[in-house]
Amino acid sequence: MTVERKTNYGNINVSEEAVASLAGGVITECYGVVGMASRKLVRDGWAELLGKENYTKGVVVRRTDSGLEIDLYIIVSFGVKISEVVQEAQKKVKYVLEKSLSEEIAAVNVFVQGVQVIE
Repeated sequence: MTVERKTNYGNINVSEEAVASLAGGVITECYGVVGMASRKLVRDGWAELLGKENYTKGVVVRRTDSGLEIDLYIIVSFGVKISEVVQEAQKKVKYVLEKSLSEEIAAVNVFVQGVQVIE
């Protein structure tokens, strides 16, 4: 699945991995988000914190009739109001992706995989 655009100069194809990497980069800049987590929980229910080069492991991109749906798996900081952090992160990811891709974003689903204490 790619995002495709036709222009007067030719075709533009943006890969699913590029969209996932962009979404991962945007959400990790949000207040209260420690980082991306793997979609699969590691042993005993622990979430693995991903590095910048592995953001695509914590993002799922799907195309639906109403546009793109993005699933993001994150780890939040201890002591923040999780609902507020997630809501603001959803708004920011939706805004940046719509502006960057000129594509309708139907949903940004955020799954909090863990809470980490920052020292």
